[in-house]
Amino acid sequence: MNYANTLVHVIRKFNRFYTNILGLLEQHLPDSDFSLSEARVLYEIGHVEECTARMLIDRLRMDAGYLSRILKRLEKLELTYRVQSTEDGRLYYLYLTDAGTSTLSKLDTLSNQQIGRLVGHLKDFHSKRLAGSMTAIEQILSDQSGDVRQSIQIRNELRPGDAGTLIHLHGWIYAQECGYNHDFEGYVCKTFHDFFESYRPEKDRFWFAEAGGEMIGAIAIVGHSADRAQLRWFILHPDFRGLGLGKKLLNQALDYCREKGYRHIFLETTDDQKTAIGMYESVGFGKTGEQANQAWGVRHVEQLYELELPE
Repeated sequence: MNYANTLVHVIRKFNRFYTNILGLLEQHLPDSDFSLSEARVLYEIGHVEECTARMLIDRLRMDAGYLSRILKRLEKLELTYRVQSTEDGRLYYLYLTDAGTSTLSKLDTLSNQQIGRLVGHLKDFHSKRLAGSMTAIEQILSDQSGDVRQSIQIRNELRPGDAGTLIHLHGWIYAQECGYNHDFEGYVCKTFHDFFESYRPEKDRFWFAEAGGEMIGAIAIVGHSADRAQLRWFILHPDFRGLGLGKKLLNQALDYCREKGYRHIFLETTDDQKTAIGMYESVGFGKTGEQANQAWGVRHVEQLYELELPE
C-alpha cells in the first residue's frame, strides 16, 4: 500500500471516530433548548460583520433548508432580527437582539463545560498533543492556496529538548539524503555536548523555525571571540524547502553577527550540500579549505567556508 492510500485509510478511520464524537456533541446542550448547530449559527451571527444566510451556508457547510428552519426558530424566539440591504432588496443582514447576545454568552459557557467534560481527564501531555494536532489539521486542510508560510514561526529562545530535536532532524535528514549512518548522529551529539560546556546567551543565538508546534528548521551562531563566530546546525525539513525560509534564517543569523560585531564568520559543511552551499556563496561565503573523509558510512569531502563582514 503506497503512502497516499495509507493516508486515505487513516483519514477515513479518523472520520468514523470523530463522527461518533460529534454525535455526542450534536445533541442538545445540557441545560438548554438549543442544539449545537443552532449555537453555531448564533455564534456566527454574533461574530461576523454584516452576516447573511448565504455566508452562513458557506461558513458552516449547512444545508439551505436546514439553516432556514433554524433562522425562523431563532427569530421567533426573538434572538435574531433581519435588516434589508439598502443596495439589494433581496439581501438581508442578520443580527442578534440583546436577548440573543445574552443567550449566546450562556451557550458559550455551556459548550465550554461540555468540551471540558470530554477532555478534562486528559493529562497535560495529551492535552497539548491533542490541541497541537487539531491546530495542524485545521491549518493544513484549510490552506486552499497551499501557502504554508503563514503557519511558520521563528523563535530564538533555547528550550529543553531543542538540542535533541535538532539531533534527530540531522540524523534523519542526512540519512535519507546523503546515506550517513549513526556515526554522524553521534558526531552531532558531540557538537552539542561541546557547545553547552561554554554556552552563553549573550554571545550565542539560535533561530528555530516551527510549524504547527513542530520544529522544521534551525540555524545558530556560536561566538568564538569578540569578532569571530561560527554558523552551525543549519537545517530545514524537506517539506518546507523552496519557500525562502532557508534564506530568511541565514539572513537573520548574519544580521545578528553584524549587531554583535562578529566580522569573521566561518562554517563547516560537506560537498553534498549543494543547495546550502549555493546560499552560502550567494551572501559572500567563500571556500577556504577541504578534506576528504570516509566517516559516517560514505565517502565525502568536508569543506570550510568563510565570510568577512565589512565594519
